[in-house]
Amino acid sequence: MPRKARIKSNTGIYHIMLRGIDKRNIFLDNEDKLKFISNIKKAKEKANFNILGYCLMDNHVHLLLQESEDIGTSIKRITVAYAGWHNKKYDRIGHLLQNRYLSEPVTSEHYMLNVLRYIHQNPIKARIVDNLSDYRWSSFGEYYLFYNGQKTFIDGSLLEGYFKTFEEFSAYMDESTEAEFLDVKNAKCSDKKMTEIIMSAYKLPNLSNLKTNKKRQIINEIYNKENTSIRQLGRIFGLSKTLVENIVKKDK
Repeated sequence: MPRKARIKSNTGIYHIMLRGIDKRNIFLDNEDKLKFISNIKKAKEKANFNILGYCLMDNHVHLLLQESEDIGTSIKRITVAYAGWHNKKYDRIGHLLQNRYLSEPVTSEHYMLNVLRYIHQNPIKARIVDNLSDYRWSSFGEYYLFYNGQKTFIDGSLLEGYFKTFEEFSAYMDESTEAEFLDVKNAKCSDKKMTEIIMSAYKLPNLSNLKTNKKRQIINEIYNKENTSIRQLGRIFGLSKTLVENIVKKDK
């Protein structure tokens, strides 16, 4: 089956997610993250695209870019060199990243603001840090530099139209939100099919009378074994996305 063509963004802005193949960590130490950021900067110098935001997690990356060339070419510039460097450093062969990156067009500046907030809040939702400013590997700190007139490689002019000071920007980025844009995991089968998989795996006649501890156990195990998502598990078990998210993270 041929791949679906990517939807073009009327603004030229895209939210991109790159992830490790087979759930592999693509960053094993700080040097790896520094190298990846260096590759972003080099790709920007060649293509002159705008970097509006980013966040590096251990096994995936979020980017918010405004293209000047085909966005796929820019992503290739960033990833190919990094994968080769990573494989040489760790004496490995084969693919590091999933071949087809995830992307969504950002159709308005309002949508852009929400996506950027979602990207910056990734480390907090993953319980890595308590404050946005504590995470070194996102563009949040770069915006501090931008608003204070210091050198940075992100392009903050669009944000400056909404937030005149870093304090205003920071307050918005810190607002609690349940918005979710690109899941790290995308469910590939229907809710009905996933329900059947769960019932068969645990020999259950139904899922309606399960006790809380059993639900927690099943959710955690299925999330790690099957290609399902937090949202899908929430629908199947009749739980909120936040509750399922907390179950998965607390049981890691």
